[in-house]
Amino acid sequence: MKRNRILAASVLALAIAGVAGPAMAADDPDTNGVEVSVTIEPLRVPGQVSMTVADNSGVTLTENGSNAAARQFTGTLPTVTVTDTRLPDEIPAGDFWAVVGQSSQFAATGDPAKTIGPEYLGWAPHLLTGSTTGLVAPGEPVSSVVSDGSGAPAVGLQGQELLVSIADSAEEIGTHQVNANLALRTPVDVAAGEYHSTLTLSLFNQS
Repeated sequence: MKRNRILAASVLALAIAGVAGPAMAADDPDTNGVEVSVTIEPLRVPGQVSMTVADNSGVTLTENGSNAAARQFTGTLPTVTVTDTRLPDEIPAGDFWAVVGQSSQFAATGDPAKTIGPEYLGWAPHLLTGSTTGLVAPGEPVSSVVSDGSGAPAVGLQGQELLVSIADSAEEIGTHQVNANLALRTPVDVAAGEYHSTLTLSLFNQS
């Protein structure tokens, strides 16, 4: 009798374990989705004012217009382009830009001691693109110290002389082109030889 009760208890225990084994499935949670979106604009690259000079192999001046008062040698400055890519809100009030030019002295090939001063080189700038406001303008002509008789200042390009400028950058944003007639006027007794100089152009942008 005692043995039978133990077996019965064991069977009961197994039956209880069997009932407790499987887990009950939970109900699905109540969820809502939120869509997330973003628009990423391209990076804004600040505009700038820049200057380029047309491809060239230099300017060769040739004798043209000599007379008893002077020997004259002329040529044309390659096209100079000023480009302003700024937006109106990038331009400070009162902003302007200008291009100036200055010549070095002419030195003779093979004899650097033989020179012609930059004051003998003059120019007459010409605006090649239109100006809707008139605020973009070429510089005034400058004559050699051996005057060409035009009434232009007879100072040559020994100092910085104006090639082109704008009075108010915000008024005409875009691209502007200019060149200049060059004229080297020397005394009639200038020494013969092949001479070379450098004409340096500089862009200034100021507010």
